[in-house]
This record gives sequence, structure tokens and C-alpha cells, in this order.
Amino acid sequence: MTCRGIRGAVCAESNRPEPILSATTSLLKRIVAVNELSTGDLVSAIFTATPDLDAVHPARAAREIGWTHVPLLCLQEMVVEGCLERCIRVLIHWNTDRPPEAVRHVYLGKARALRPDLAAPFDGGS
Repeated sequence: MTCRGIRGAVCAESNRPEPILSATTSLLKRIVAVNELSTGDLVSAIFTATPDLDAVHPARAAREIGWTHVPLLCLQEMVVEGCLERCIRVLIHWNTDRPPEAVRHVYLGKARALRPDLAAPFDGGS
């Protein structure tokens, strides 16, 4: 078994806990669904948020969907001119036998602009 990374991103509608957690939950649920993840195979998850999101840690959404034994970390991204606003990113480390090309990364909504090559087949228009 190998540890693989799954990337994803989504933008929150505003800097309030509910929109941040809702966006993050949608992202995580989509990642779980398209990769058929089992929580027991998750190694860890690192969340980042742009500096304009500070109302709640995005990792809280992972706890709320049952990732109780997965180590989580939240970080703040650098301020870069022209970057997406209110963007939440995640890097999930996952134990799997799948090859790298079988890992499905998920970019939702405005965050699809970050990696349109990866987002198109799996975003479902959200």
C-alpha cells in the first residue's frame, strides 16, 4: 500500500463559519465519493485558507463528518496578488493501492480555475 495525495479546493461565499464549513463539507464529501474513500485509510489532511477567511478552521468540517481519528492541520496561505478570494484548499494523504493516475482531485465552483484540467470530469457543475 502506498500513501497518495488527493488535492481539492473550493471557495466560500463569505467569511462566516456557516459558509466556510458548508463549502468545506461539500468539497470533502465530493472527494470521498469520487475516490470511494474509507476513513480508516486516511493518513492526514492539511487545510489552507486564504487570509480573508478567518471565521472558523476549515478542518472543523472534517471532524463534523466523522474524521475523528484523522490528524488535521489548518494553515493560512500567503497573500498573493490576483489569487482567488475566500479559497479553501485541502491535501489529503490516503493509503491506497491505486496508481497515481486513478486518484481523483476535486475543484469546485470558482476554484475550478486553479486546475481546470482536473476539475472538469468530476466537478458536477457545483
